[in-house]
Amino acid sequence: MNPRSVRKLHRWLGLLFSVSILMSSLSGVIHTVMTRTQSPPPQARPGGALNTAAIRIGPAEALAKLPGVAAQAINIREIGGEPWYQIYSPKAAPAYISAVDGRFDPAQDERYAAEIASTFLGGVFVKKTAFLTAFDSEYINIFRILPVYRFDAADAAETRVYVSTTTGSVTRHTDRERQFEANIFSNFHKLAFIRDKNARDIVLGVLTGGAALAAIAGIVLFLATRSRTTS
Repeated sequence: MNPRSVRKLHRWLGLLFSVSILMSSLSGVIHTVMTRTQSPPPQARPGGALNTAAIRIGPAEALAKLPGVAAQAINIREIGGEPWYQIYSPKAAPAYISAVDGRFDPAQDERYAAEIASTFLGGVFVKKTAFLTAFDSEYINIFRILPVYRFDAADAAETRVYVSTTTGSVTRHTDRERQFEANIFSNFHKLAFIRDKNARDIVLGVLTGGAALAAIAGIVLFLATRSRTTS
């Protein structure tokens, strides 16, 4: 190919796709800042103590309180100072049976989530604001675990946490400033402002492919002009 044509191609491709390169570079700077301003992800491990001495009925007795339910998993959770069996079945949300007297209480899942959130934030009052069964613009798919509860603390920082009762832990902790940084990164690096995923993937593919093509044109131009000057 004629070096002059390659030079023109390289120039126009570089101009056209320089915006995406700039956005990627700036998002890299933001990511570096975030590693210093944001705390590590919460530990995915249940916290608190378990009063095993209060357990009066076994797992089989607890499961018998749910006729026709085939258990996939049975956990023991401390909720309100009392041990509860958390029973998972193939088709339903977890059922809670008291390990003390065998009573069934469908409200325990949300109560358990609220305790996890409050304990994580040092005992402050929290308010449930959402129950997510799908990822959204703040709780994105990198956090992996669904479903989760969202709880907000009534503080100046607009602190909120996302809680999984499956893991018994907080899966995400954020606030106004942390989310502002995260939004900049997501919008610059992943074009999160394009809501439709298929459209976003196409635009990302075009931008990254164009930047790669501009780089290839630059390499070709370098090799073509270098061979001519050295001959």
